[in-house]
Amino acid sequence: MVSQYVYDLCHGGATVSSELAKNPKDTPEKIIERLYGNQKPRTPHRPSHSSSDDGDKQDVSQDALQRAYECGKWPRDQPSRLFLRAFADSLACLDANPLAGMVSPPLMGSSGVVPLTIIAPLVSLMHHCANLIRKARKEVFFITCTWKSSIAQRLIRDALVDLSKRAGLRGERVMVRIMFDQPGVWHAVDSHQFVKPSTYDSKHIQLPFPHEIPNLEMEVIGLHTIFLGTLHSKLLIVDGVAATVMSNNVEDNANVEMMTHLEGPIVASIYDTALITWRKNLKERPSTIGQAQTTDKTVEAGATRPENLEDPHYDSDLKEEMAYANQGYDATEKVSRLEAVNHQLNLAIKNHIQPTGPEIADGREMTPYFSTMTSQPVPMALVSRPAYGPLDAGDTYVPQNEAWLSLVRNAKRKIFIQTPDLNVDSLLKALAEAVKRGVEITYYVCFGYNDAGEMIPGQGGTNEQAARRLFALLEGDRQALQLLHIYNYVGKDQDHPIHHSFKSRSCHIKLLIADETVGIQGSGNQDTQSWCHSQEVNVMVDSPEVCAQWRWGIEQNQNTRAFGRISDEGVWKDADGVPGQGYSGDPGMVDGLVRGVIGMVKKAMA
Repeated sequence: MVSQYVYDLCHGGATVSSELAKNPKDTPEKIIERLYGNQKPRTPHRPSHSSSDDGDKQDVSQDALQRAYECGKWPRDQPSRLFLRAFADSLACLDANPLAGMVSPPLMGSSGVVPLTIIAPLVSLMHHCANLIRKARKEVFFITCTWKSSIAQRLIRDALVDLSKRAGLRGERVMVRIMFDQPGVWHAVDSHQFVKPSTYDSKHIQLPFPHEIPNLEMEVIGLHTIFLGTLHSKLLIVDGVAATVMSNNVEDNANVEMMTHLEGPIVASIYDTALITWRKNLKERPSTIGQAQTTDKTVEAGATRPENLEDPHYDSDLKEEMAYANQGYDATEKVSRLEAVNHQLNLAIKNHIQPTGPEIADGREMTPYFSTMTSQPVPMALVSRPAYGPLDAGDTYVPQNEAWLSLVRNAKRKIFIQTPDLNVDSLLKALAEAVKRGVEITYYVCFGYNDAGEMIPGQGGTNEQAARRLFALLEGDRQALQLLHIYNYVGKDQDHPIHHSFKSRSCHIKLLIADETVGIQGSGNQDTQSWCHSQEVNVMVDSPEVCAQWRWGIEQNQNTRAFGRISDEGVWKDADGVPGQGYSGDPGMVDGLVRGVIGMVKKAMA
């Protein structure tokens, strides 16, 4: 049940973004304090009255759902019961902290459309971000976790340089704000540290100097909440009219990622999240620069792209962009579909591997860019979480976690999850209860993803260890076990999972779909770090049409279902019963700590 306090918050009218619009010289931090008080005191444990605790034992009344309905700004169609229950359970977190969802409460429940979804290697997603940045007229807000010198980073850098040229042609200036996670000594004093232009050319940042982008006003913040409060959100907002919520960081890797392009009122909610994350004073955007700074008309046309990852191919609209992006994965006179996909998946990795999977048949083409547009806006909600730095695992009562748990606890037919790691005990218990009541559970995880970190005591364990814990919860219940399907990710060009340590085929998608109707996509993993510490951003969408397309895209762009099913021992095995190469075994507490620390040191030195 939504409390009167939370109900009033959602109907308060004023938001961080609306107050800043009234007075641009104000700061989000001061507005937050004025609207919601000092947010440092936390209530880390779930109150006993949480409706999620009841599961299906006590059905929620229609009045309670109506109260949740009245806390959002929905389109013409009323949200589904499943969506409203998850929304109500997420809203309950605001009793302890009005900004537990990293968005002003009046903007938490909204609506919008998803014109495009991308499931592809990271560089394909960065090409879309670069396209959007290049078309900006007023403002770009880009937030990510890892920012490293890479092909992905250079695509963003080149887009900013081109954006400056275009703004110059119009006689305008564009505001650009970039944030990434950057832990350091000074973050113990202030979690938000401005990055000086004099360091833009440092090894890891590689951003254009002010003289290279004379028509942009750029600010950069490195953010980290000591100790474990990582900025893990990944989003882009352009001109307040288009946004992307994505799984990827800005770095080179072997991951397949997921991005949704969002438009409509939900963009205002995501923008509010960006302001709350920024917190500091925002420079005002000068509307003009007096006269154009360049006469290079060629920047308006966009060049034909050669076979070059870093070439910034730009398209005039989404339809053109989708067609161009997908053709690189299809057969030509010289290469088969399998060879084309293998080439694309090898592009950003150091050690190329050969395809082992079967030739790709008609109708099974890898299709990274696909439409998820609906004829009308659909109900949406932001179900995110703030950063939490302390070394305990107490900060779990947040909208992100409650939305996930609510969907699992209240689903009637099916749950699908794809995530790099799934090892949180509260989720494992909820999944076990779901299959016991007859819900089919399917989840895809990555073989060996971040094993070094996950095997450290307190971090949840490897995916294999977590699978065995889930099997143990269902021991003896044959009917429930038959409804549980666990897979390791398999690349579209392969016939077996490849351990993450080989850095050749991994998956970083974060998606949960309940009853083929309600889906949550974003930056949050199903691991201890995302559940307890990192700042995350996720969008919950209530649409059978969108969910159907997401499931189609998941299956179309990988071979996981065909070749990735794990054994009843919790680990993938080949036809001879041998675990996949790189398998970490089942380390105990001491062994896990030693191997984990060694692995994390190697990662830090890489």
